[in-house]
Amino acid sequence: MPDKKPTHEQAQLQLQLYDLRREAKLRQARDWFTQSYFVDTFEDSQRIAAFGSQEGTYLMMVLGYWEQACSLLNHGLLHEQLFFESAGEFFGVWERVKPIIPNVREIFRQKLFLANLEKAAERFEKWQKKVSPGSVEAMREWTRKMRSEKSMKAGA
Repeated sequence: MPDKKPTHEQAQLQLQLYDLRREAKLRQARDWFTQSYFVDTFEDSQRIAAFGSQEGTYLMMVLGYWEQACSLLNHGLLHEQLFFESAGEFFGVWERVKPIIPNVREIFRQKLFLANLEKAAERFEKWQKKVSPGSVEAMREWTRKMRSEKSMKAGA
């Protein structure tokens, strides 16, 4: 059953989030993340996005943006269906960092690190499987292919 109709305030806030995504530095960070951030371990992450490096800054910009957006969603300030229909990028971000999150939470003793992103991604995956069966698996396959192509280029 769909949520009730979005309020004007929810729509306005979602448009403001979209506008923030267009900020030049965040756009660079998102592009870098999409093209370059493929990790299996925290050590992999540190190798390609070390704290204090430009890549580390990009990583934290992307994660910080989506954690905040998902926090607004989880607290009911955004309309869930409207957000899911137009902001699926956050799910791809979660999929990329998901393998390392338990280790990061343990290392830094931050059991809630990216918890809002995680909660929203879990709901999004269920929603996506319902409204568009097969799309989550197709996205995961596309990501594997992209990662493989990047690895082959790096090895050449």
